Amino acid sequence: RYLAQAEELTATDTEDSSLNYGVVVDCGSSGSRVFVYFWPPHNGNPHDLLDIKQMRDRSSRPVVKKIKPGACCLSPAPAPSPPRTAGAGRLTAPSSPGISVTAAAPEQATPYLRPLLRFAAAHVPARKHKETPLYILCTAGMRLLPERQQAAILEDLVTNVPLEFDFLFSKSHAEVISGKQEGVYAWIGINFVLGRFDHEDEEDAVVTVALGDQGKSLVRKRTVGILDMGGASLQIAYEVPDSGAISSPQQQEEAAKSLLAEFNLGCDVQHTGHMYRVYVNTFLGFGGNFARQRYEEHVLNQTYVHNRLHSQQTGLSPKMPFLDPCLPVGLEDMVVRGGQTLYMRGRGDWQACAKLLQPLLAGSNGSHASLVETYKAPIDFSNSEFYGFSEFFYCTEDVLRLGGQYSAPTFTSAAQEYCSQRWEVLTQRFRGGLYSVHADQHRLKYQCFKSAWMYQVLHEGFQFPLDYPSLRTAQLVYDREVQWTLGAILYKTRFLPLRDLRQESIRQAHASWLRLSFVYNHYLFFACILVVALAIILYLLRLRRIHRRQLRSAQHTLLWLDKVVVPLAQGSVP
Repeated sequence: RYLAQAEELTATDTEDSSLNYGVVVDCGSSGSRVFVYFWPPHNGNPHDLLDIKQMRDRSSRPVVKKIKPGACCLSPAPAPSPPRTAGAGRLTAPSSPGISVTAAAPEQATPYLRPLLRFAAAHVPARKHKETPLYILCTAGMRLLPERQQAAILEDLVTNVPLEFDFLFSKSHAEVISGKQEGVYAWIGINFVLGRFDHEDEEDAVVTVALGDQGKSLVRKRTVGILDMGGASLQIAYEVPDSGAISSPQQQEEAAKSLLAEFNLGCDVQHTGHMYRVYVNTFLGFGGNFARQRYEEHVLNQTYVHNRLHSQQTGLSPKMPFLDPCLPVGLEDMVVRGGQTLYMRGRGDWQACAKLLQPLLAGSNGSHASLVETYKAPIDFSNSEFYGFSEFFYCTEDVLRLGGQYSAPTFTSAAQEYCSQRWEVLTQRFRGGLYSVHADQHRLKYQCFKSAWMYQVLHEGFQFPLDYPSLRTAQLVYDREVQWTLGAILYKTRFLPLRDLRQESIRQAHASWLRLSFVYNHYLFFACILVVALAIILYLLRLRRIHRRQLRSAQHTLLWLDKVVVPLAQGSVP
């Protein structure tokens, strides 16, 4: 039921001087976490990405630490599983303040993150600190603050963090990211771990991708889309291979542009092998728990209106409860809103529940976006693949034990069977250990509702065909949680291989020059010796020639003297 990979997750060898490190701080809405990553030198292929992995300590536990406001010395968290009953999906709405709690005193931002940064500094080798990039990325909690307060917090971090830590950290490394960016990073992280960016493996399914407006295209490995339903929000992200998908009616054109992200994960902008176009959208109010609240408010209002029109007392007392099709048979519940109380009793009709939930897909009173009317880029259901996380997994696995490959008929049948059971039978099964160890009373109580809501979101909201064969629900990928921070550091460091490639090119050129110069120097040396030898020989020959000339000149002189001097001597004798 989990995606498994047969590989040993061992401790990171910090003695290996060739390893590089990176630190990402996730300043979330309910607290902040630090993740430490590492990667070996780039393999030299400009089409390959860095092989980034999460660092593991000597006990082979992931190097990650979480703090909440007011906490100072918490122990590192070994990537715990998300809770089942809270909005704890990767991409959910805020539930309590994180770093945004320092808005009134921005000078406390650095002290707030100090335990996390010290934790990271203790795990990254000291000799690597100056070349280790640090990214502080803030999400939902900070997005709710006014821009002035956001800027003040970031300014404190940019000013004071470098005074205490030697990480590679600049102004561009601290930012408040949008929900769209967060979704893109999550999409990158999942696909990277699944190996969907490794285009050399030709065994997997492929897709034809259109490149811009030039009419060019390429065939590469198919990526996966992600569905993530937390307690408060719902998010979807998937690649749009066809550039024509952004063509939409006039009134939707701007919305389409705002929901589509185009980026190049490659180290060279000239290479288009890692050019991606991804649709990302977040729907606040469509998470499992928040949808239940909206449903209860809808039922309460409709019941009170019905009672006034027909002079009835439905739901006003335990003796005349509202029969809720979304609760197991016989389960009693009570809803209190604004001084009004509605008594409910489950009747376990899954089909009626799903039908009753359909209007909620359109939002409520304009306060929530419509899942039906909002622009969604076309999905080629005949050549696509999706993974469902958080509530998609909990709904299928915790009680129904159907996690993994999703089948709409099988899921529907199991959900109907569960809803039709009496509450006493379900609690007896729970105590007997027939459900997942993660299941609790909250899951048992609202499983019927959440399974119907998931079904409606998937098949009515996103229009997934009932016979769609390529959806898997999962909590872990290769036995570990994949955080959006992995996608963030992959994107932020995408140009580092280019630097390594250039340095390697320079080294190779230098080594080649040395080899060539070594050979040429030998020839040059012998040539110089030959030239010098020839010069010496020529010089000696010239000296010899000059010497011969001097001898001949001396002989001529002697002969002249003999002819002139001797006769003079004879003529002077008396």
